[in-house]
Amino acid sequence: MYPNLYFFLKDTFGIEPWAWTKFVNAFGFFVAIAFILSALVLVRELKRKERDGLLFPVEEAITVGKPATFSELLLNALLGFVVGYKAIGIFLNSDQVSPQDYIFSGRGSLAGGLILALVFAWLRYREKNKEKLAKPEKRKIRVWPHERVGDITIYAAVFGFLGAKIFDNLENWDRFIQNPIENLFSPSGLTFYGGLICATIAILWYARKKRIHIRHLIDAAAPALMLAYAIGRIGCQVSGDGDWGILNSAYVTTANGKVVEATGGEVAKALENNKTFYLSEFGMDSIPRMQVKAPAFLPAWTVAYAYPHNVNEQGFKMENCEGDHCNALPVPVFPTPLYELLTCLIFFVVLMAIRKKLTIPGQMFAVYLVMNGLERFFVEKIRVNTKYDIFGFHPTQAEIISTLLVIGGVAFFFWARNHQATPSQVKK
Repeated sequence: MYPNLYFFLKDTFGIEPWAWTKFVNAFGFFVAIAFILSALVLVRELKRKERDGLLFPVEEAITVGKPATFSELLLNALLGFVVGYKAIGIFLNSDQVSPQDYIFSGRGSLAGGLILALVFAWLRYREKNKEKLAKPEKRKIRVWPHERVGDITIYAAVFGFLGAKIFDNLENWDRFIQNPIENLFSPSGLTFYGGLICATIAILWYARKKRIHIRHLIDAAAPALMLAYAIGRIGCQVSGDGDWGILNSAYVTTANGKVVEATGGEVAKALENNKTFYLSEFGMDSIPRMQVKAPAFLPAWTVAYAYPHNVNEQGFKMENCEGDHCNALPVPVFPTPLYELLTCLIFFVVLMAIRKKLTIPGQMFAVYLVMNGLERFFVEKIRVNTKYDIFGFHPTQAEIISTLLVIGGVAFFFWARNHQATPSQVKK
């Protein structure tokens, strides 16, 4: 497991890396990569639709030649201060506080904040000064949909994070009401479907405002969303963020974090020895588990993984390990992020293969909804999540939403076929 760059360098090259590498978080790194690659895929798909005459530019009036206003300089200075206060503070952090806790605390570098505030304000001033005209003038420019991907990505990131936090707290209401402020601002605890729903609403609002044909936009976004989810799951698997499956009682974890086949009462003994941990997670009478041995052609970690050095430091402390992130799970679990990664990569390839064959606007996104719903519904069967009690049924939040996505995707597929836009409507 590599909760951050420090552990990756140490394990791969056998060296003692610089202390600052501990602050390059593995999960955050892969989330950033997911946003970048999905944005590139979205740009490519939007350009293809523009070449095919399905998406069109929109004229906008802008004023050029104006010097930087006080509000622009102040906004850039504030942004620079926040970045400098936190980012430089993290690298100068002598207490070795985790990056997540540091960002959401009041800690920071005042000098770093002031320096970057001045740098950001000066860069904005210089940029506007280069464009300054003796007499500012209004011009009309044509903006293509693919040129708005930067804005779309920002909307997706901001509202995706907010939605993921809101849905996580709704899913874990008992935990939330015990300490609302801490749970709202905690860096941990994110629900994918909450992020997807809120980000989708924000992007649809933005697309309508900028007169981008919504069905063509969501069709272009379908493979990008699938790829982003797959890459995000790499971060979950590599960092060990707690997003794993139920226990696989065919195996047990050794004192040094290795997974071996369980014999006799080893699993029961491991559960008893780590009673405090499992009580806090499940309650000893309700620990979900299955017994599945890996087929001969696959290594054991494909069905049972102990997540040694996991970023949440859950489980028992491994022997001969000192410092942070020395924990492993007493009984290994199904590595569900790995299963979702592989499934979503296959679905991404399928979506890219059929994108030119589905010519009715909206149907590509409908297929994405069905694929996403099916994938998540089945993985929930072996995944640890809070369950609800609804008329004798006990689904998880993700099972409910994934079922609605499949039903909605099928309905949207046939609705799109019966409500095709005319070329004139598309251009508008």
